[in-house]
Amino acid sequence: MRTGFRVLLGLTAAAALTLGGSTAASADAAASSWKWGPIHSTDGHATAKGRIVVTQSAFQIRGDLYDTRGKGCSWVQLRWLSGSTGRWGSAAYYNCTPGTGTFRKNIGYPLTVKAKVCRGTSGGPTGRCTSWRTVYRQGG
Repeated sequence: MRTGFRVLLGLTAAAALTLGGSTAASADAAASSWKWGPIHSTDGHATAKGRIVVTQSAFQIRGDLYDTRGKGCSWVQLRWLSGSTGRWGSAAYYNCTPGTGTFRKNIGYPLTVKAKVCRGTSGGPTGRCTSWRTVYRQGG
């Protein structure tokens, strides 16, 4: 009987520690990401939004790219200024089917990240672009 009580007491303490630890972990995860968007193309047929997340090895841009029409493609273009090299990096993603496409890019440790959304073809953006929007800036 005593052994059963000790085991039950030990399990209760372990559960309490686990719950307390998961609350702290979820608070850390919330502080380690920043939402951005939505950013719409000038004709309103393309939209991008997402998060900048701190992973174990780098910052990562994650997002959704919506295409409201089957005609043409939606594009999101990304630029970031590297804190380690001082150079600009870039990436572009497109979605040519109506609905949502996702994208993800590791970008190291940036000082600033900018995005713009355009319409185009599968070969590249052709117009209807927004201006560059700052979606993350170190320290603010």
